Amino acid sequence: MKLNITWLLVLSTIIIVMLFFLAAGNTLTPRVYDKEQFQASEHIVITFSHVVAELTPKGQAALRFAQLAGERTGGRVEVQVYPDSSLYKDGEEVQALQQGHVQLIAPATAKMAEYFPFLLLFDLPFLFQNYNEVHTFIDSPAGKKMLEQARAQDMLALAMWDNGFKYMIGNRPFTSPKYFKNANIRVMPSSDVLEQQFLSLGANPVPMRFSEVFDAKETSIIDGSENTASNIYSQKFHEIHNHLTITNHGYLGYIILTNQSFWMSLPEDIRLILEEILIEVTLWEREQAIKMNELDLEKIIKTPEINVNIMTEEDKLAWREALGSIYNEFKPVIGEDYLNEALSVNESQ
Repeated sequence: MKLNITWLLVLSTIIIVMLFFLAAGNTLTPRVYDKEQFQASEHIVITFSHVVAELTPKGQAALRFAQLAGERTGGRVEVQVYPDSSLYKDGEEVQALQQGHVQLIAPATAKMAEYFPFLLLFDLPFLFQNYNEVHTFIDSPAGKKMLEQARAQDMLALAMWDNGFKYMIGNRPFTSPKYFKNANIRVMPSSDVLEQQFLSLGANPVPMRFSEVFDAKETSIIDGSENTASNIYSQKFHEIHNHLTITNHGYLGYIILTNQSFWMSLPEDIRLILEEILIEVTLWEREQAIKMNELDLEKIIKTPEINVNIMTEEDKLAWREALGSIYNEFKPVIGEDYLNEALSVNESQ
């Protein structure tokens, strides 16, 4: 009887050990997608770095792209998204892309003017009046040509995403040029158009990384800045400055850039799938940008401490007169054909 119990214990131990090693072996088995296995060498990781919060149009579109890329490639592609300057800040992400440390970035067009001067078109004040005009131009032959030309120094443009139309937020009611006199206004680095815009209004433009703006506002280094409702709300700018002015004076968009060497090294089937996803996500992102900016504007307006200022027709005229020379000044840099096409879209709507 004792002998039988001993053998039962030994046999039980052997079975437990075998089950343990079988389980351990299973953890090393490659994952199965669509009933097909792939090797570790086929697992493609794409690092997507951007500087805004996840709860913004760009942030949500990046996550959607990552989700669809994983689903539609059967897990062969894994897109890792790093939002809110958590991986690279303004001024760092372009170099990181060129060096292959990241594979996707989505900087504002203004920040890429150093490499692609024609993108300054999107910084021109009052060029576009609404989203429809922006999208009509981007989808036009001129807009597609512009995107195709945005390739240099191992960078390749893949798409353009919206943020929205910009407002002024600060410690003054920036309704007319008189309120800009000697004000320190944050501008995105690399855009001569944005600097000239605020110089023409009588302000002192202060180039500054996006990640530095909150502290600069809180410590009164700057008196105000321009941005969209989604960026203002997600970064809590409305909690430290008490004047929001509904100006809609300019458009803020992003250009989706990849490392060209990396992109062209992808298997053709994978590259085609990702390009199709980008087209789909771009259309989805346009709708989200409109919705999110409207919702975030409502939230900002409901903040008790914020004063909402609406421009009168007289204010708008004063702005336009102050900014009147900018178009001709930057036409040679942007390209007359691009500017004329954008203006014709404006007139046709």
